[in-house]
Formats: sequence, C-alpha cells, structure tokens
Amino acid sequence: FVLTIRSRETKLTSYPTMYKLAIAALLAGSAAAFAPAQVGQSSTALNAFENELGVQPPLGFFDPLGLLADADQERFERLRYVELKHGRICQLAFLGQITTRNGIHLGGDIDFSGNSFDSFPN
Repeated sequence: FVLTIRSRETKLTSYPTMYKLAIAALLAGSAAAFAPAQVGQSSTALNAFENELGVQPPLGFFDPLGLLADADQERFERLRYVELKHGRICQLAFLGQITTRNGIHLGGDIDFSGNSFDSFPN
C-alpha cells in the first residue's frame, strides 16, 4: 500500500513540470512564427519571367512544376496562350452543361442520316 501512495505522489508532483514544459514549447513555437523568414535565392531561369503580366507578390513568378525552368520567351508565350485557350473552352463547356440541364437543346441534325440532337437522351 505504501508503494502505491508514493507512485501517486510522484505522478502528482510531475504534472506541474509537464505543464511548464508544454507551455514553454508553445511559447517557443509561437515566437518562431514571428521570426523573419529566410529569403532564398531565385534561379536565373525563373528571373527571366519576373516582369511578365500576372506576376504578383508574395509568390512572384509561380511555376511549381518547373515547366519553364529552361524555356525561352517563345515557349512562355505558347504555354500562356494554351492556358488561356483551355480556360475558355472549359468555360464554354460549363455553360453548355448548364444550358442543357435547364432543358434547352439544340435543334437540327447531328449527322447526315437525319438523327437530331433531341433524339439522344442525356
């Protein structure tokens, strides 16, 4: 019985120490959040596109996959053109989906054999 009482006393006296350590760890973590960030050097390949339209702080030129790591201006302009084109196609597809779901269907024939757009169910 004496052994269990002593172990309980030891546990009770160790709780304030654990709380103090937890509070110290939380304070250290919150102080690290306000420390100045380390600024790394950007590569020279990405600096070539830093003055393009759409480059904004805090990210700057954003190329997470590295598609333009060793690209020239022509490749950059081609990828930008393709991105805009695909975005516009997606917008038209979305509007087409909404229009069809609202019950508006195109009239006319889909092929030369006389099948109309309305003859195929959604």
